[in-house]
Amino acid sequence: MAVGKDIIKAIQEEIKSDVRIMHVCGTHEAAIAKHGIRSVLPKELKVVMGPGCPVCITPAGEIDCAIDLAAEGKIITTYGDLLRVPGSKGSLESADGDIRIVQGIHKAVEIAKNTDKEVVFISVGFETTVPTVAATILQNPPENFSILSCHRVVPPAMQWLLSQGEADLHGFILPGHVCAVMGYDEYEQFPVPQVVAGFEADDLLLGLYMLVKQINNKEAKVENAYPRAVTREGNTKAKALMYEVFEPCDIEWRGFPVIPDSGLALKPEYDTYDALKKFNKTIPHIEKRSACICDQLLRGLAEPTDCPLFGTACTPRSPVGPCMVSHEGACKIWHQYHR
Repeated sequence: MAVGKDIIKAIQEEIKSDVRIMHVCGTHEAAIAKHGIRSVLPKELKVVMGPGCPVCITPAGEIDCAIDLAAEGKIITTYGDLLRVPGSKGSLESADGDIRIVQGIHKAVEIAKNTDKEVVFISVGFETTVPTVAATILQNPPENFSILSCHRVVPPAMQWLLSQGEADLHGFILPGHVCAVMGYDEYEQFPVPQVVAGFEADDLLLGLYMLVKQINNKEAKVENAYPRAVTREGNTKAKALMYEVFEPCDIEWRGFPVIPDSGLALKPEYDTYDALKKFNKTIPHIEKRSACICDQLLRGLAEPTDCPLFGTACTPRSPVGPCMVSHEGACKIWHQYHR
């Protein structure tokens, strides 16, 4: 705690103007809220949330596709967080069909080994979860198994945010979990202050201090405040597995347009495990139809309490938008800690 107080004092001494920092990790938002970090920062330092929750940025079209597959008699397997994310036809929780919660892709493969039905795993997540999926595909799962790849990668989304300039950002806290796998060399292309941070209060405060220092010094580089878990090159074996099985593809994010090379699709040699190709499906674009402002939250333009539905029509028990569903969603986090 003493260390944290010293860092807070150092931040207060360094702040010379209004600064807006974005993090791109739902676990960072949870840690910030849990530790009350915003309450101890100078009023000039604003920390906003970005598209750091993989469940939250899964668009309605992908949910609709999974619901259609379930209606056709496929067994749909998914993480629990994704079950209540809304599509245009409702959620997987309210859909007809055999829909099962699993702890990971290995459990979905076990189900496929014990049935003659087609089993589809909704494979969601950032780079952190992809190597495990790739390793499973390389083990030749049964022919009745396939995945609906809903994976995204972080750097192209950051590039889009910087190119738009709508959030008026001065720097980024980079996602510690993603960087533990991927390293941080690919972020060096961005001409903006960036710091990789961990998830304890002192980790985040140190990251913010380092960012403010960079801004004051008119620097734009990547620094690592999480060296106990992250290196510049990352986990080279995990990355090799990932790129052996997957390749970049253009994909839509909820709240964003289609972002080039921001998704991961199975390479052609693994088409037999690609549910879209196996069952001749496409992901439809669904226009937003509610007052939910999750799209603005994911772009750093608003806070959960700015939403007219927050805590009234939209609660963790009856979520309207995906940010109130996932444990990494900003609305659910704020509902839990800010009350």
